[in-house]
Amino acid sequence: MSTYDTDVLIVGAGAAGLALAIDLARRGVPALVVERADALFPGSRGKGLQPRTQEVFDDLGVVEAVRTAGGPYPVSIVWQDGERKGERKMADETEATEAAPYHEAWMLAQWRTQEILFARLTELGGGVAFGRELVGIAQDADGVTASFASGAPVRARYAVAGDGGRSTVRRVLGIGMTGETVDPNPMLVADVRITGLDRGNINMFPPAGDEGFMVVFPLAGTEDFQVVAQFPDGTDIDLSLEGIRKVVATRSHLSPEDVTEVRWASNFRPRAALADRFREGRIFLAGDAAHVHSPAGGQGLNTSVQDAYNLGWKLGAVLSGTAAPALLDSYEEERLPNAADMLGLTTQVHRGEVQRGAATQQLGLGYRGRSLAVETREGLPSGALHAGDRAPDGIRGGVHLFDEFRGPHWTLLAVGTDGDLPQLAGTPTVRIPAYEAYGTGVFLVRPDGYVGWAGGTAEGLAEYASRVGVAPDRS
Repeated sequence: MSTYDTDVLIVGAGAAGLALAIDLARRGVPALVVERADALFPGSRGKGLQPRTQEVFDDLGVVEAVRTAGGPYPVSIVWQDGERKGERKMADETEATEAAPYHEAWMLAQWRTQEILFARLTELGGGVAFGRELVGIAQDADGVTASFASGAPVRARYAVAGDGGRSTVRRVLGIGMTGETVDPNPMLVADVRITGLDRGNINMFPPAGDEGFMVVFPLAGTEDFQVVAQFPDGTDIDLSLEGIRKVVATRSHLSPEDVTEVRWASNFRPRAALADRFREGRIFLAGDAAHVHSPAGGQGLNTSVQDAYNLGWKLGAVLSGTAAPALLDSYEEERLPNAADMLGLTTQVHRGEVQRGAATQQLGLGYRGRSLAVETREGLPSGALHAGDRAPDGIRGGVHLFDEFRGPHWTLLAVGTDGDLPQLAGTPTVRIPAYEAYGTGVFLVRPDGYVGWAGGTAEGLAEYASRVGVAPDRS
């Protein structure tokens, strides 16, 4: 049986795998996505897209489809004994700003998000090989070889495991995962069709007696509701139509017959876990294969997309020969601490210690102090923009920054200075007047929208650019 050859093998067609495949496809990097199932994930375990993820989707060319298909989170109605007892907002309100145009979580069923990503990948000439169950993976000095339950083996220069919390790749590699049970009480999550329930609000049903809470979300852009219910420890949760009808009728004013269909259902015990490392040679872990979150706070899918966005440009630079393989060392250096922080945050949200809002939007995450963040200015206050921070949006001098950043390239940005700048291959140079979100100075913005290098002048910039694979323009 002949071997299929590619540059990057991506195991798993979840949000991380699809986002990574899109980023590689737009860079012209050959990649193969393999998925054990025969189709995309059919459920909506994850349904909230944070503002930073919407910025990523803007760059990847899917934000318009995402915004059209979904909607904002509505106000929650608290019910008791069949009567409305009050209202509650799911998150603290934040305002859109020039620097951060996306300011609220956007509700979109996970299955719909993945459909949109899959359509974009197809548009770029990529695809997914479904029904391909990985059973073994090995590597040598030159590449990775993966074997499957059926079909030809795959040979790739690098591989990325995006195959979920029970990752086969992680298990084969022997990478441990350290974690804790966030809540001993098991949970039900199900996509259902319900009649007689208002779709204009989230419906919250507090615990009564020995039963746990239940929340029913109208999934924006669909006819479905998502039912989330908590059970006492030791409960054997019935995922059948009759079982879910009983839960809904017992905990709300609805009758069993109001639940007309169960489209997907699952049970789980809220857990937080982090892989001991995110890389083994030429194989990387991303998404749930690297970190498993409580669903509270809507961070799991979002952190997975950030993994892919961080890794894509680095793989592209190394595979094209513009950057040394050492650049890939920065993936674990940057992403593992961020994932650990997000795990801590989701656990706090689950336990009611932190409210959803600015803390969960992921706009404040960055890579200060990491090896790719070089800040040459001295005496900056901590609240100022530093190397390693997310590069803000804005319009100055007729220049819309996110429009300039969009695409798989670096951007050289001069703010409030007309000093000389080096010419860098494939890197547009943008000059704008002084802007409070940046102050003044020279900034080299990474392909993933973070400031890589910052200085009062361009002195030292060329050396940094060479290290990260941005060559001088010799034309």
